[in-house]
Amino acid sequence: MAVPDFQTLMLPILKIFNDSKEHHVEEVRRIIAKNFNLNDEDLNSLLPSGTSKLYNNRVAWSITHLKMADLIESTKRSIYLITKDGLELIAKNPSRIDLNLLKTISAYAEKKKSWGKTEEFEPTDSIEKSEKTPDELIEEGYEKIKFEISNEIIRTIKSCSPHFFEKLVLDVLINLGYGGSNLDQAKVLGKTGDDGVDGLINEDKLGLDVIYVQAKRWENQVGQPEIQKFAGALQGQRAKKGIFITTSNFSKPALEYVEKIENRIILIDGKKLAELMIDNNVGVSTKKVFSIKRIDTDYFIEED
Repeated sequence: MAVPDFQTLMLPILKIFNDSKEHHVEEVRRIIAKNFNLNDEDLNSLLPSGTSKLYNNRVAWSITHLKMADLIESTKRSIYLITKDGLELIAKNPSRIDLNLLKTISAYAEKKKSWGKTEEFEPTDSIEKSEKTPDELIEEGYEKIKFEISNEIIRTIKSCSPHFFEKLVLDVLINLGYGGSNLDQAKVLGKTGDDGVDGLINEDKLGLDVIYVQAKRWENQVGQPEIQKFAGALQGQRAKKGIFITTSNFSKPALEYVEKIENRIILIDGKKLAELMIDNNVGVSTKKVFSIKRIDTDYFIEED
């Protein structure tokens, strides 16, 4: 089954502590995973950034909110114990614990009030209306912005001149480390006459191997015949490796073809090209930087 949202996890997590014993967060994760019949795929699914596990993130936020409401307390690093208020709440046999219920608890309300509130912004409003954690909301917002920028990049590329497209392609490859970060080691062989660019670029600083590059600023899908021509061109340039870039996309036969041939050919479609430009700061600039902090629990460990 899918990983439950962090509010759904609150009651099952609090029930684990109903024995008035200390429990480590790892133990909590194991018990909850078993209770909800989560499989390895569920447990290992990642947040959009791919940097942390979705399940661990949701358990962590559930514990954070239970702790804010003084229903559990931290006794040691990553170890928690139920409080008197937590026991009293469990005794009432609630059908669900969520943010709406927590807001009725004075300890939680006071902590929330201490965050401050302005007419334009209240930290938990969007969270209360969503089943997703703050981390998920931030990362999904980032992915949405990235998607919109990617589409804008492709539209802009298609409106640029062939000469500028040539420069853009080389800039991307240089920023990826090809040519040894030296533009002199990239050679444009000339335009193909169909709004494309042909070129050679060294794979390393010493030029021990060269990569043949073909880039087409197309609207139409690139099919297998074009990739077959490209593979033949590799032989003429004495190159064993090639990169084919397009502002459109590749047909399924084209994608399957490169998996069967001896030459190593990398296909980069419009979506991937925009992603590479964003990740390598080609044609984009940073608008705003948010630094997301988390507590360094090691700092607070006191030596005996």
